[in-house]
Amino acid sequence: MPAPAAALHIVCPHCHTTNRVQLADTARAPDCGKCHQPLFTGQPVALDEANFDRHLTRSQIPLLFDFWAPWCGPCRQMAPAYAQAAEVLEPAMRLAKVDTQAVPTLGARYGIRSIPTLALFKGGREVARQAGAMGASDIVRWARQHAG
Repeated sequence: MPAPAAALHIVCPHCHTTNRVQLADTARAPDCGKCHQPLFTGQPVALDEANFDRHLTRSQIPLLFDFWAPWCGPCRQMAPAYAQAAEVLEPAMRLAKVDTQAVPTLGARYGIRSIPTLALFKGGREVARQAGAMGASDIVRWARQHAG
């Protein structure tokens, strides 16, 4: 009997439902089983306290978080580059944004002292962190280097 195909749990960026996706299907633009929207949009997902932990603990792909605030000039300057990086890094990695002004508890929970700060998580654990604005190619290179 053949071995079962490898599958991953991917949390929907729209309704935040956990989906089981065959590894081979991740590059084929899979849709959410509940809301039928694309699981990968090529855009960063805005997360708040209500859905942050679901993505962190249930997604089986690396998660790159941009901790930022709307009043932060370098954060606003980096936003287009971060969106470009999402286009390149998905579906191998989910990129998300956490507004530390709107959700200060998440910034405090992870000891975010300066913004923007990128934090890369694998298996629910932080594996790398980088403070300061970066260009799209630098974000992609840094994320791939630390995602393994």
